[in-house]
Amino acid sequence: MDPSLAIHCLHLADSNRPTGIIAQIIAAAEKRNVAVRYHDRQALSRISKNGRQDQGVALDVICPGFLSLEAFLALPEKPRTLLAIDGVTNPQNVGMIIRSAAAAAIDGLLYPKRGIASLGPLVIKASAGNVFRAPIIRCETTTSAVSTLKTAGYRVATLQASAPQSLFDYQPDASIVCVLGGESEGVGADVLAMTDIELSVPMANGVESLNVAVTASLAAFHLGRPPR
Repeated sequence: MDPSLAIHCLHLADSNRPTGIIAQIIAAAEKRNVAVRYHDRQALSRISKNGRQDQGVALDVICPGFLSLEAFLALPEKPRTLLAIDGVTNPQNVGMIIRSAAAAAIDGLLYPKRGIASLGPLVIKASAGNVFRAPIIRCETTTSAVSTLKTAGYRVATLQASAPQSLFDYQPDASIVCVLGGESEGVGADVLAMTDIELSVPMANGVESLNVAVTASLAAFHLGRPPR
C-alpha cells in the first residue's frame, strides 16, 4: 500500500485464502490501522465494479487531489493551465493522459462524468496508479465545464491536425484550458464553437496524426511546469 494514500477500508472476498499476497495485504492494512471487511464474491464484485479482475480485493481510497470545478475555481486566483478530454472512450488512453498530466504538473485535468471512459479499474491501471495523485477536476460534461471556464476568463485551445499554429510556438499568457478530442470524432462541435486558439502538432514523413494520449503528453509537458 502506497504510504502517501489515505485508505478508508480494505474489502476482501471471504473465499480468499489468507496466505501469500493476501496475507501481506492484510498485514499492511493492520499495520496502518485500516479497517478490513469481508464479503461474499458477489458483494465484493459490486464494490470493486470489476468482478472479472479484482481478484477478491478492493480498497476505498481517499483522493485529496480530486476537486469539483466549483471548488477549483474558488482557489486563489493565478494563471492556470488545464487539460480537458472530450469523447476519449479508451480507458488505456485516458489512464495515460492522467499519467502525463501528473508528471507535467498541469494544474488540473477536467474529467467529465459523461462522454469519456469511466474512472474505474482499467483507467487506474493504465495510469500506473497516478490517478490517486493527479489534479483531477470532476465535472458533468466537457462542454459545460469549458463554457464555465470561458466565462471565468480562461482561453480555450483545441488541438487539431489542420490547425495552422504549432503547439510548440504557443506560449500562454493567461489561464488556458487545452481540449483534446476523442479517438474517432475529435473535439465536439459545441467545444469547437468556443475555441479561441487552434493548435496542431507538426508532422513529418507523411504521418497524419498521433494517438490522443501521445498528443496529450506533448501538450502537458509544453504547457505545464515540470521540475527543471
